[in-house]
This record gives sequence, structure tokens and C-alpha cells, in this order.
Amino acid sequence: MNVGISVPLPAYQVDPAFMAKTAEGLGFESFWCAEHPFIPVHSTSRFAGSPDGVIPESYSHFVDPFVALARASAVTKTLKLATGIVLVPERHPLLLAKEISTLDLFSGGRFMFGIGAGWLREETQIMGGDFDHRWTQTRESILAMKELWTKPAAEFHGTYYDFPPVKSFPKPAQKPHPPVLLGGAAKNVLQRVIEWGNGWLPNRITPEKVAGSRATLDRLAKDAGRDPSAITISVYGQPPDRDLIRRFLDAGATRVVVRLDAVATEPEMAAQLSRIAAAVLK
Repeated sequence: MNVGISVPLPAYQVDPAFMAKTAEGLGFESFWCAEHPFIPVHSTSRFAGSPDGVIPESYSHFVDPFVALARASAVTKTLKLATGIVLVPERHPLLLAKEISTLDLFSGGRFMFGIGAGWLREETQIMGGDFDHRWTQTRESILAMKELWTKPAAEFHGTYYDFPPVKSFPKPAQKPHPPVLLGGAAKNVLQRVIEWGNGWLPNRITPEKVAGSRATLDRLAKDAGRDPSAITISVYGQPPDRDLIRRFLDAGATRVVVRLDAVATEPEMAAQLSRIAAAVLK
């Protein structure tokens, strides 16, 4: 089964290189790292993951995903390396394209670009993003990066990003570029996947919803002249429940990403990964 793991919070108690090497040895398919560069002290944004909408303290303890994934890349050979997710409106595409190309090249084409537009208004605005039109901005950023990844000299002229012809190397190992996986459950997310993405990355979802969305993606892909089998679904942040994982995969998911509990030491992390591998991979 294609089962990945995600870095728990706090994301720096155990070296991601140790986590990734251990996970690869146990047979996990992919290694995922998320981001929030910072959390505003004062915020009115509601967190969807808690009943009271309060942002958990753990959200102040992310690491930079590209530094973490670079460490993971250096000690693994086959493990896929993924962001789950990068907040695209908070990063400039000229720099983000370079980071992704470099990581994909040095990892031998193992990177998957899980993206989101963000839910925390104050964070997005501090970083200069347009929160009310964040998916429009995200789309424009991705289109700009595709130009940088695929052309010897690229230029882009949009509402949010505007640059003259530039040379940007290295190019990513994957051609034409690493897969772009759109996170979240926005109303138009499946249409966006077909229009300018390569896969969907939902988290708070059921196998039944995955099955219905798989059928919708297949239909939209055919209508757009795309190969439905090339559009992936990566179900994120699930418990290590073998039956649930099997139901997701049977419903049409490509992979399921299991969330880990935070532990303080490498032996504790190794033990946890071994328990999960025995529960869901054997």
C-alpha cells in the first residue's frame, strides 16, 4: 500500500533525516512536511481543526519544509519527498521555483509539490498575500513557476507577479516539472486540479467523499482531454488504521498519509514508526 508519513509538531524534536531514513527502511512510500512560517499573536481567524476554532500552540512550531526535506533527501534513495502544504501566496515564485528545482534535481526527481492558499488571514497579509483572492494569486504563482521550470528563458506578466525574461537553473529532474497537488476542500478545488494541477490533497474527508470526488475528477479530466489516471488523490493526515487506509485506496486514493504523534527522542520515533508499519504495511 502507498502509505506516507507526515512530520508531527513540534517539527524539530527529531531530525527529519532520521525520520525519513527510518521510514524508507520500513517501507513507507512518502515523507511529508508542512509549513507556517509564523503565527500572529493576535488573530480572529478560526482554526477548522478544533471545535472552538482556537489555533493550537503547536502551530508555532513548524520548520522550513525545504530545509527538512533536503535533509531527508540526503539519506534516502526511493522515498518520495513532499510538502503538505506550502503556503504559495506567502512565497515569491522566482525563489520558490529555484528551491523546488534544486530539491527535485538533487533527490533524483522525488519531490511532490503539495500546495495551499492558506486559511490564516493575518499570516497571509503580513507576508504580502492577497487573502481575499488567494487562490487567484496561487494559480498565477504556479503558472509563473511552470514557465521557469520548463523554459531556458522565462518571463511572466500577471496581476501579482511580473518579471522580464530571466534564466533560472537548475531545472527539475521531473519533466515537465514536479507534480502540483492542490490541498483543501474549496468549492472549485477539483476544477482547479484539472485546469492547472496534477492531483488533489484533501485531509478532513471520508472514503465516500473520496469515491465521489474520484468520479468527478475522472469526468473533468476526460472533458479537458487529460488522462484521468494521471490525476492523483493523496489523502492527508489520517490515523494509522489499516482498514480505513484500505477503504480510502479502494475509493480511488493514490496514497494515504498517516499523521504521527510528537515524540522527543529518536528511539521513541523509531518505535512509533515500527508500530505503524506493522499495523498498516504488513
